[in-house]
Amino acid sequence: MQALTHLHARAFGALDATLSPILLPTLARALFVASLFGYYWNSGLTKTGEGLAGLVRLDTGAYIQILPRVFDAVGYDPSALGPVARAVVLFGTWAEFALPLLLLAGLFTRLAALGMIGFVAVQTWVDVMGHGAALGAWFDRHADGLIDERGFWVFPLILLVLKGAGPLSLDALLSRRQSPSAPFTPASQPR
Repeated sequence: MQALTHLHARAFGALDATLSPILLPTLARALFVASLFGYYWNSGLTKTGEGLAGLVRLDTGAYIQILPRVFDAVGYDPSALGPVARAVVLFGTWAEFALPLLLLAGLFTRLAALGMIGFVAVQTWVDVMGHGAALGAWFDRHADGLIDERGFWVFPLILLVLKGAGPLSLDALLSRRQSPSAPFTPASQPR
């Protein structure tokens, strides 16, 4: 039994030392891009107005999606909203484009992943409190609740906050440019 335990520790210890720092962050970014990049990009597009100016002059749908109760209270008139509410909707819309793009490129990955975690938390709160979605519960033998889904969304983001973007990223490229003689190792990965 001791020989088997030793073999197991050696095999998986080598895997942890060589592949884990490369594979885990790369797969986490790939999973985010494959499953959520298009979702957030399309969601952002539903909030913009026409043309390039539409990035500043948002569609009324942006206010309905992000501040549903507040927007209802002002009679669905964007001009009746205060500057803070308009800024929340504007920056929330921009975040739907910027944060996924940063994660795709692997640029400022830890900060972008942390921002996405906050974004998912706020999005979940708005879905439940503003749109009346059922949150569901963990440990209830059903994997169909909003909290279950968002837990899976956040997991690769947590991994990116902890591990960084990995070697196939702009973060790694910038790190190598700062110290070109150092090969990629977990210790040399951008923090």
